[in-house]
Amino acid sequence: MLHSSCLCGAVSWDVGEELKFMSFCHCSRCRKTRGSAFATVVAAAADTFVLRGSQNVTRFASSSELTRCFCARCGSVVPGEPWQGLVVVPAGAFDDDPAVRPSSHIFVGSKAPWYDISDALPQFETYPPRFESTELAELSRDTSTGTASGSCLCGKVLFELTTSPVLSHSCHCSRCRKASGTAHNSVAATAADGLRFLQGEELAVHFKLPEANFFSQNFCRACGSKLPRVDRDRDFAILPLGAFDNDPGIRPMAHIYVASKAPWFEIHDDLPQYAEHYRQLSR
Repeated sequence: MLHSSCLCGAVSWDVGEELKFMSFCHCSRCRKTRGSAFATVVAAAADTFVLRGSQNVTRFASSSELTRCFCARCGSVVPGEPWQGLVVVPAGAFDDDPAVRPSSHIFVGSKAPWYDISDALPQFETYPPRFESTELAELSRDTSTGTASGSCLCGKVLFELTTSPVLSHSCHCSRCRKASGTAHNSVAATAADGLRFLQGEELAVHFKLPEANFFSQNFCRACGSKLPRVDRDRDFAILPLGAFDNDPGIRPMAHIYVASKAPWFEIHDDLPQYAEHYRQLSR
């Protein structure tokens, strides 16, 4: 059995070792839920699935067919309900190597404008061939002002930037993978006063990992989507790039914590790579 858990450990689960259909999903719904460039999901047999801590799981029906689940305490993506004999689990949450590798990129027609696919895996505009399911319309949010802006999946939280981001990276640490459920998070930073919530700020739940110096995340209590957070002590705002509804005006500049990279993910682009944080090369 393969073991996984959310970031805080309040929800954990086991699945059998025969996994299939690992893929990167670029749809806007998955990006908002994870706050990253894509979701990394894999299917397991439902009859091998054991969930613990179900009382800590919040469920959000993102469509008539799909219910997305997250830990109500830390906001980590957790598996959804079994469907057609399978359960879809977030690959970033595995504690060990699942011994399966990604086979494709799906919903690349919805890909984020700030992310480039650099590997040679097959790409599909929506679902892969022979996969029968209802295709959902793209999320439609008003971006007519031209300002870099974003929202959560349920649309109850809206935000915009008043200053441009100055830094962006993809983080491969195990904490970010647990929190997002995918291969790495995708974040940018701007000045603390450069972020403005237009509505729904009261729905943001803040989770600080007790053993960490700084690691924390904000998420919508209604749908679990990752949200921006302001660090007043260090005078910057952290922005989950997957939450943006339009182009945030910045691209990832580096990969950090690659020493903790998931064994099933390969970096194919030419961006700088740091074993830990940027500071590790400047000492």
